[in-house]
Amino acid sequence: MSTALNPTMDDFASMLEASFETNAMREGSVVKGRVTAIEKDVAIIDVGLKTEGRVDLREFYVPGEGITVKAGDDVDIFLERIENALGNAILSRDKARREESWIKMEKVFEAEEPVTGAIVGRVKGGFNVDLGGVNAFLPGSQVDIRPVRDIGPLMNQEQPFMILKMDRPRGNIVVSRRAVLEESRAEQRAELVGQLTEGETREGIVKNITDYGAFVDLGGIDGLLHVTDMSWRRVSHPSQVLAVGDTVKVKIVRINPETQRISLGMKQLMEDPWDAVAAKYPVGSRLTGTVTNIADYGAFIELQEGVEGLVHVSEMSWTKKNVHPGKIVSTSQEIEVMVLEVDSEKRRISLGIKQVQDNPWDSFAKTFPPGTIVKGEVRSITEFGLFIGLDGDIDGMAHLSDLSWDISGEDALATYSKGDVVEAKILEVDTTKERISLGIKQLVKDSGAAPGGTSRGQTKTCTVTEVTTGGLEVKFGEEGEETTAFIRKSDLSRERSEQRPERFNVGDKIDAMIVKVDNKTRNVTLSIKSLEIAEEKEAVDQYGSTDAGASLGDILGAALKSGDE
Repeated sequence: MSTALNPTMDDFASMLEASFETNAMREGSVVKGRVTAIEKDVAIIDVGLKTEGRVDLREFYVPGEGITVKAGDDVDIFLERIENALGNAILSRDKARREESWIKMEKVFEAEEPVTGAIVGRVKGGFNVDLGGVNAFLPGSQVDIRPVRDIGPLMNQEQPFMILKMDRPRGNIVVSRRAVLEESRAEQRAELVGQLTEGETREGIVKNITDYGAFVDLGGIDGLLHVTDMSWRRVSHPSQVLAVGDTVKVKIVRINPETQRISLGMKQLMEDPWDAVAAKYPVGSRLTGTVTNIADYGAFIELQEGVEGLVHVSEMSWTKKNVHPGKIVSTSQEIEVMVLEVDSEKRRISLGIKQVQDNPWDSFAKTFPPGTIVKGEVRSITEFGLFIGLDGDIDGMAHLSDLSWDISGEDALATYSKGDVVEAKILEVDTTKERISLGIKQLVKDSGAAPGGTSRGQTKTCTVTEVTTGGLEVKFGEEGEETTAFIRKSDLSRERSEQRPERFNVGDKIDAMIVKVDNKTRNVTLSIKSLEIAEEKEAVDQYGSTDAGASLGDILGAALKSGDE
């Protein structure tokens, strides 16, 4: 048997491999073919294989031209399968066109160029676009720069689109009409911006109003007129000055070359009222203004259009302290003020309301000099004394050390209640600091006497008889006539670190000053702390003042040296 009639296993293997290579190279790709014949509605096409393929003539339809294919024409055709069950090649002209379109679309996408297409139908979330044989998706948000209510006029109209995304395996293309419009608009905007100059005056139409300003159309390009640039006076909302459709004259304040944003101003076309403020409102002058705004820290007063001053809460009343400004003045109220300070550069004017009113502190000082006995109601009680209401709606303070000669300040303070009517003597009136010092104990004479013939202010050498957590119990005086006293922990030293009872022992000898005596209970209170303070004060009075530059060590050193001499 000859080899030609009986192929070997190697020959079969070679033929099979060649078949696989043919399939891999051909199927699923666009190949060149020739129309060999036209039979009824079918074109017979030879693509160089053993068999021919048949393609419906409708696939050769060209809009506006019809079916022009004829025998002998060379065409690009898509080879789906080399051979089907009937032995024919499966070909497609439509798929060939789509492949051609995909290749074209990919080149356009890479080059970021627009592609021509037409909106042909509506789908969920957007529209179908025919890009010359390839379907694409146009999201609803990408149809126009602004929302479009009626898409009808745009349907089936050839127009440019930008390809946003391509996914060939899934056959998805996403396009945008908005991107084309924005690019065109950006080019137009750049051209228009180039025609504008900072500082020039233009007329425009108010297109839109927001909380922060208004957009003005300058003839194809919008500029922002910020609320702060509408008027020299305070404007709460742009609608107070403008309305949509108004024709306004504006000044081009700034053009941002990077963002091409245009800032406009109206007040810049008016005279700046602050230029003449210093001469018009000298310090000390009295004016009438209108309350325009109230804040926690004070109230703004309009003196003229575009010029406001601030009355700080501390300058509103001589007597009402720590009160919200809204309880003293109200918005739109006309009020008299005094100019306290003018800073034209910072555009600030400090005003005062209380300065145009009589100072009750001065009147009180004239009517009630020190030594006068007054009567008033206890308005508040603090840890350091009583505040007592006096004439002129002002308060005086009786320090706890001025409440009683015999009872400690804390104990004396506890005997008073808010609302009590008390008498007191005026000790001092300081109109500058707006303080009035009162004394209640000064209404009675201080006996100063203590058991054993002792008196407050004396220094005693004591013997520690008991050490407790609250202080020291001591005794002093001649044997047989000794007086028992107590030194509180806080009075053991002026230094907090030394206020420790445990550093003393029973039997220790210490010096202390009598700070309180009680003739009724015969109790005596001593203080080491008060003695140290008194000794320092005496040394300062005698040898120098720390205000003059002398240190405490220098002063005490001089005092000790003098004592040695």
